Amino acid sequence: MSLCTGTIRGERKPERDMPGSGQKTVLVTGCSSGIGLKIAVRLAKDPQRRYQVIATMRDLRKKGSLEEAAGDCMGSTLMVAQLDVCSDESVTRCLTAIPHCRVDVVVNNAGVGQIGPIESLTIDDMKKVFETNFFGTVRVIKAVLPDMKRKRSGHIVVISSVMGLQGVMFNDVYAASKFAIEGFCESLAVQLLQFNIFVSMVEPGPVNTGFEVKLMEEVSWSDFPGTDTETLRCFKETYLPAAREIFATIGQSPETVAKVTADLISMERPDFRRQTNPLYTPLTALKYADKTGNLSVRTLYNLMFRHRMLFRLSLGFLKCLTCSCFHGRISPT
Repeated sequence: MSLCTGTIRGERKPERDMPGSGQKTVLVTGCSSGIGLKIAVRLAKDPQRRYQVIATMRDLRKKGSLEEAAGDCMGSTLMVAQLDVCSDESVTRCLTAIPHCRVDVVVNNAGVGQIGPIESLTIDDMKKVFETNFFGTVRVIKAVLPDMKRKRSGHIVVISSVMGLQGVMFNDVYAASKFAIEGFCESLAVQLLQFNIFVSMVEPGPVNTGFEVKLMEEVSWSDFPGTDTETLRCFKETYLPAAREIFATIGQSPETVAKVTADLISMERPDFRRQTNPLYTPLTALKYADKTGNLSVRTLYNLMFRHRMLFRLSLGFLKCLTCSCFHGRISPT
């Protein structure tokens, strides 16, 4: 007997508002702000009303921005639920509150960042990043898979990062967590095709969100205890200014990432991998252009430490490409 007979936070909807035969139930994690919020709202406002969105977050006290952005969709094509991806009990409670435990599409967006010299981070700090970015995503996927396999239908979307393809200095642990989820999903995707279940990796580059701004502000004044003077100087005088320039030049909006994600979800046979920012593609391509790996590592080193002027000129060129006259040519499709 199915245990999935509950409702989301007591917000049971009239039968006409429950997913019909042509409407998909989409569960999105990490919806209190940023990319997750934009994805949930975009899907809920779909003109064809193809989706019933369950927008989740760890702390429901932060749902105000989501409710405001959703507007009239609240209680119609969008419901809010509590879900902590780091808790088995929370994931189970959320899923069993969904009528028939039906999840057609899951968008794994919840994640945390980590920037700074590795010497200053404790093993517990690193575990926290993996607990959310890797194990949290795996926990949600494990929970929805049995029903998807029974239906022989489903779509698992993971908001990954270009840092799951190309490491970036002083983002060592964050990049490692994204490499881990990329490897997990790439392996899982093969066997799930047997069940007609698709896996899609959405890989944004820099995204301008309140989360990123807050993180950059915090690390700019941190002392990073345990870090030697030279490394700390590299972080604060080389990495941070370069990161700000990159975000200012080729940083995307959460809306752009949400559009790419929604486009993937609408596909009959979704792509496995989709980078959201074509301007970042040359950087990731360097890694695969040379089998030794030296090209990407040494190019990035030279740009950051030896040829700062060339780095700035490269960003200037990209900034020129992103001006309005070129926008239509470079926007993701």
